[in-house]
Amino acid sequence: MGKLFLVPTPIGNLEDITLRAIRILKEADVILAEDTRTSGKLLQHFDIATPMHSHHMHNEHKTVDALVKRMAAGETFALISDAGTPAISDPGFLLTRACVEKGVEVDCLPGATAFVPALVNSALPNDKFVFEGFLPVKKGRQTRLKLLAEESRTMIFYESPHKLLKTLGDFVQYFGAERPVSVSRELTKLYEETIRGTAAEVLKRYTAKPPKGEIVIVVGAKK
Repeated sequence: MGKLFLVPTPIGNLEDITLRAIRILKEADVILAEDTRTSGKLLQHFDIATPMHSHHMHNEHKTVDALVKRMAAGETFALISDAGTPAISDPGFLLTRACVEKGVEVDCLPGATAFVPALVNSALPNDKFVFEGFLPVKKGRQTRLKLLAEESRTMIFYESPHKLLKTLGDFVQYFGAERPVSVSRELTKLYEETIRGTAAEVLKRYTAKPPKGEIVIVVGAKK
């Protein structure tokens, strides 16, 4: 019987990879990568020569069964996403579930993920929080925002830079202009920054200076 390893990779700074992650990636029979071009640069940097196969949201439904059969027959696979921990707003859940259903062992290594440093950096209460990932783009978005307006825990969202202003505007509309918000951008990278303030203040800041890079938004709970 083989095994599936879910291996976190750096979200920016390559020094954030663990020694164990490097070892697992070198020892695995195959690495499943969300984007082989992006991951190829990482593997080259750490002198990892393990063969890579593409595994992303557009093909995972078709390949899961075949991959599980190969692991059941003895192969060991390591799954990585472009950055961070697999299955957190990235491919990985379907394969993990299928492995568990078929009795294939799954081991998720600890490591980099964007929402944890963003939550801690926000200075908002972090004893209880809810991770929302990406909001629905159209269908269900308004319903979700109305529900989250009553949330009693700190909320965490992922967002792309070109949709940040729309999302912050929605927060002003549905959560109120004074709701505390923290936006962390380019975490662990050269131009990392965290902007804190009310929803209205942060929206004004990024309206004047449109953002670039990967973004995590942390929003305070309803008082």
